[in-house]
Amino acid sequence: MFTGIVEAVGTVTRLVELDDSESGGKGTSLTISDCSEILEDAHLGDSISINGTCLTVTEFSKDSFKVGVSPETLRLTNLGSLKEKSGVNLERAVRADTRMGGHFVQGHVDTIASILETTPDGNAITFRLQPRDKSILRYVVKKGYVTLDGASLTVTNVDDEEGWWEIMLIAYSQEKVVMAKKKQGDDVNVEVDMVGKYVEKSVAAYFEGSAWDGGSMMEKMVQRMVDERLKSK
Repeated sequence: MFTGIVEAVGTVTRLVELDDSESGGKGTSLTISDCSEILEDAHLGDSISINGTCLTVTEFSKDSFKVGVSPETLRLTNLGSLKEKSGVNLERAVRADTRMGGHFVQGHVDTIASILETTPDGNAITFRLQPRDKSILRYVVKKGYVTLDGASLTVTNVDDEEGWWEIMLIAYSQEKVVMAKKKQGDDVNVEVDMVGKYVEKSVAAYFEGSAWDGGSMMEKMVQRMVDERLKSK
């Protein structure tokens, strides 16, 4: 579990394709450097979010660490487009005493979004993004949260018909996350707010029900009305 508050921007210093030992077969291993501030309490097997993707530390030193990236992860995220010297957002998994400065982030990328356009607004930048999987738009709401390359950001505008949303990066954030350097056509990893998914499933279960709980709530309400009507006759 993460918060979406990026702790450091690391640098990809080694990328080995088809590294079977680290990725579980025909994936990629990444070595990330320039990130000593998040490795002071590191252990083998720790989870670190890399551009919003939860990955496991397999080796580490004072200033760098290594992870294996599976073929599935390469297909579903933008990690497959990384090159040596690419910058990546980094965040350690939360602890019990971590301040929740962002929102609940799992590190499970839902889809990739492309940057449609960037618009300067004073010293801020507005990004308009379009997701590859349009179905996730139902979880994106104005003033709600969305995680982009691991950074928790506030949605400033949404257009469900055209299939895009916008976020704004203030000057401070531009110095702390990799997205500020991205341009039109670049891809970002997207994780929508997990709370929205749970709410949707709970509401669906409430109204639709299932065979083991005796049917949907709507069916029960109709049956109750019928029973009451019959009793009154």
